[in-house]
Amino acid sequence: MITDSNQCPSIAGSNQRFVSIVVPAFNEEATLAIVVEKLLQLPQVLEVIVVNDCSLDNSGRIADTLALRDDRVRVAHHRVNQGKTAALKTGFALTRGSIVVVQDADLEYDPSEIPSLIQPIEDGLADVVYGSRFLIRKAARVLYFYHFLANRGLTFLSNLFTNINLTDVETGYKAFRGPILREMIIISTGFGFEIEVTAKVAKLQCRIYEIPISYHGRTYEQGKKIGFSDGVAALWYIFRFNLLCSLRSSYRRIPVLAASVAERHSKGMAAHAAD
Repeated sequence: MITDSNQCPSIAGSNQRFVSIVVPAFNEEATLAIVVEKLLQLPQVLEVIVVNDCSLDNSGRIADTLALRDDRVRVAHHRVNQGKTAALKTGFALTRGSIVVVQDADLEYDPSEIPSLIQPIEDGLADVVYGSRFLIRKAARVLYFYHFLANRGLTFLSNLFTNINLTDVETGYKAFRGPILREMIIISTGFGFEIEVTAKVAKLQCRIYEIPISYHGRTYEQGKKIGFSDGVAALWYIFRFNLLCSLRSSYRRIPVLAASVAERHSKGMAAHAAD
């Protein structure tokens, strides 16, 4: 078992860089630089890890240029396009921060909302935080009704198996205590990460919070990539990772959550007092 040796600033002290941001990118030359520059403005950011998933445009060159300008930017290149989940796996393995955040490169999610996203973890209340597009309706572009229905349906089915009451399982904004992701065995493909990670943090009994976020969705003409086949795959992943996957097979080593450490400490103090 492992413990979270990288303490959050509420424990380790203020004015500290402690957040790793993983940015998967495939053909995002129009927005990648804007996203990374916005991330670097956040005082909590330790590093921004851009994973170029064999882009066919200038995304890879833009990422390399950004890395030359600021040593907090690190870049990994896939020689073959492997999908978002594979890009995230590559990025997670490179992270060093006590908190890890997923940030898409297309500006659908606003980097300025990351401080709110990570706040429950900083405060010691949460191990995982999901940014919900539906919890309290903030600014959101009105787009595809069928996508809305599909997301609601997948969230319902995921909740049915995990027994947690999320409002937006498919959100692209998620924050985690670093060891949870670095020790997690991720085996899904394409856009399967959202369902897989939800099942596995539920098995670990993580303290999961949601916060409301804004959402500036794109159309397919603007480069949106998720489609009907990804929704079908998500149905299979819900069954697979909830029913056919154990806690032991979900992690290389089982992370000991901060709440578990505190609980054991309290029990030990109580036992000592009784003696």
